Amino acid sequence: MNRAQFSDFADRFRRDGYVHVPGLLSAAEIAFHGAAVDEAVAVRKRDDSRSLDEKTPYEQSFIQCQYIWEDFPKVRALTFHDKVCAVANALVGGERLRLWHDQALYKEPGGRPTEAHQDQPYWPIAEPDTCTAWIPLQPVDEAMGCMGYVPGSHEGEHRFVDIFSAKGEGEDLMARQGRPARFVPCQVGDVIFHQGYTVHLAHPNRSDRMRRVYTAIYFRDGCTRGGDRPHPSVDRDHVAEGAVIDGSATPVAWPLPGGEAPTPGPWPEIRGERAGRAARLGIIPGGKA
Repeated sequence: MNRAQFSDFADRFRRDGYVHVPGLLSAAEIAFHGAAVDEAVAVRKRDDSRSLDEKTPYEQSFIQCQYIWEDFPKVRALTFHDKVCAVANALVGGERLRLWHDQALYKEPGGRPTEAHQDQPYWPIAEPDTCTAWIPLQPVDEAMGCMGYVPGSHEGEHRFVDIFSAKGEGEDLMARQGRPARFVPCQVGDVIFHQGYTVHLAHPNRSDRMRRVYTAIYFRDGCTRGGDRPHPSVDRDHVAEGAVIDGSATPVAWPLPGGEAPTPGPWPEIRGERAGRAARLGIIPGGKA
């Protein structure tokens, strides 16, 4: 990828709040990395035998497994892929890039829509220099649940939308937008990057196949903790409000020190009912639930 392409992607990202990069990865790479993510999801969810209709509305939107790079080493080659991270770094405009966290988002056949929301209100990151790489592990069309983005919405109002327990808040957020969402079907190897304040949503999965997607969230090195909202990516390293986020939970992703993917620190003992449930359901690494 040449300098002109990086510049074009960055211009579109700044204008629209997202950019679709076709064919960033090869089909062979997606097959290889997809198998690693599939294995991680299967292991994490092996004790969750609930049917779709037994799950909460949020869980009906997707199967979520976070921080899988930490307990599944085979996933790290995708998390810290040089092409993905180089583009992300160009988009956030820093000299170095850090990982916030990764996650698998698998939407089951019959899975409900993902409600409109903005990501960054969930994260205690003060600066807006963030982006999520959305990497489909198979072609994703509108029937399977492709993503939609509201162009320019990252420059508008920033709102916390409770998609976890308050069904329907996303509709109110969309009603406040000045334009409709653009839905973006993807082929194998495509990657979509969106800024943390870009309003986005996804269609339901009306197909008979699982929609398999891997995502990784990155931020510009030097960003600071904004507010005291709890989050494992900063709480595990005891990052104080206003301090630079630079702990072992948020390692440098580009350029990789020594060219090698980092080794994560130990996951702390799970405390509290909410975290315990997340561990039991495979959302976060298990620890002692």
